[in-house]
Amino acid sequence: MSSLEVHAPDGVGEVHVDADLVALALSVLDLRDGDVLLVTSKVVAKAEGRQREQARDDAVAEETVRVVARRGPTRIVRTRHGLTLAAAGVDASNVTAGSVVLLPLDPDASARRLREGVRAACGANVAVVVTDTAGRAWRDGQTDIAVGAAGLRVLDDHAGRVDSYGNELAVTAPAVADEIAGAAELAQGKLGARPFARLRGRADLVLAVGDDGPGAAGVLRAPARDMFGFGAREAVVAALAAGVEESELRDGFGAPSSPADLADALATVLAAPVLIDAEGARELDGAPVVQVVVHLDDPALHVTALDALARAFRWTWHASGAEVRFSPDVP
Repeated sequence: MSSLEVHAPDGVGEVHVDADLVALALSVLDLRDGDVLLVTSKVVAKAEGRQREQARDDAVAEETVRVVARRGPTRIVRTRHGLTLAAAGVDASNVTAGSVVLLPLDPDASARRLREGVRAACGANVAVVVTDTAGRAWRDGQTDIAVGAAGLRVLDDHAGRVDSYGNELAVTAPAVADEIAGAAELAQGKLGARPFARLRGRADLVLAVGDDGPGAAGVLRAPARDMFGFGAREAVVAALAAGVEESELRDGFGAPSSPADLADALATVLAAPVLIDAEGARELDGAPVVQVVVHLDDPALHVTALDALARAFRWTWHASGAEVRFSPDVP
């Protein structure tokens, strides 16, 4: 049998610039080896001077690397931290009117400093998670996630393990840092003024002293593996807009698709014969690169579609007579 205990204490007042978060946490929490200390990103940001008297839209623009999706005033963006969040995580709640709070500059570094501070102050080897609230694709509502972490195994990778039926697990990897953040939020509440929480019962996830682990950055999916780098409408615009920056296309559309995926798309959009040609491939670094070939009566009539598919699937194309050849877009 196993059990978890989450404690989110009252009694923490307003946090100001240069506040000693370690002292505040220890004033309301008893921390032991193997505990996980959770701290909201808002109080970390306030203590680090990330509260600004600034228009929210200006702050969002400052924190945004790329817009992922936009619906009216709502913007889902990729931040410079690599996070994908509504309004870049900029918060205008629980602050004085006209002010906003930005995310910490480096939430993983903030978590490391807090972990070191707790160790120095009371001798306990704890993990630290800095939390923020995020929405989820395909589901209504929000939950807390880990935006910073130190001393925690953030993913519990099950690859290679075998279930009770003898099936080998391949892709199962619980995002335990996010699960812990969500559990703590249930105790903290959104309006409870409880910025600290302690989770006890998963000491197996806490790393040894001196090992901070990969941090919450270890949970971020690389752009090349991101299947949803653009919203549905934004993907159409990016595929059709010739002026989109090449770096943005690479980030938003991920790695070049497989030849089979491109061939299926060409056949669907153009209703024309398509083949995958390994023998006619060009050389790249001494190795042949497979090409995808589509035959059109007049390729000039389909330039818009060809360009859009090439951008979206990260291939390039050229025509010779009725034959159009696609090659992978390799940087």
